[in-house]
Amino acid sequence: MNPCPCGYFGHSNGKCRCTPDIINRYQDKISGPLLDRIDIQIQVAALPQTDLLKQASGEPSIHILARVEAAFDRQQQRQGKANNLLSTTEIDTLCQPDTEAEKILKHAMNKFDWSARAYHRVLKVARTIADLAASEHICAPHVAEAIQYRRALKER
Repeated sequence: MNPCPCGYFGHSNGKCRCTPDIINRYQDKISGPLLDRIDIQIQVAALPQTDLLKQASGEPSIHILARVEAAFDRQQQRQGKANNLLSTTEIDTLCQPDTEAEKILKHAMNKFDWSARAYHRVLKVARTIADLAASEHICAPHVAEAIQYRRALKER
């Protein structure tokens, strides 16, 4: 969704003229329970035209594909299915964060007033991030990254 009715909230061109009240009403159209069901929420900023015309630099898709396939293989070997299909009981068993990661997760839960559903979804995303990093354990950086994916809209 757009960040505001005009779509320019936070844009570098400064075109947004939406008031904070209008932005709140617009973003409140998406209910908390619905947002809870969306595992990854990221903000994608508009690129300047000059950047759009440039050749993208970055990791080749074939390397990303290999990493994704390896992560999926880890999931299949560990639990016989993808992380997104884990039940609550399986999450509690297979997605145990280490001590430091658990501290970060508890702090985020309190700060953002997450539901149990949001907590479990963050754990599944963190487990996937750990799988992509070829890590057997869910560590602080995995949880921190997963938390960032739950905060796409402006702070309320």
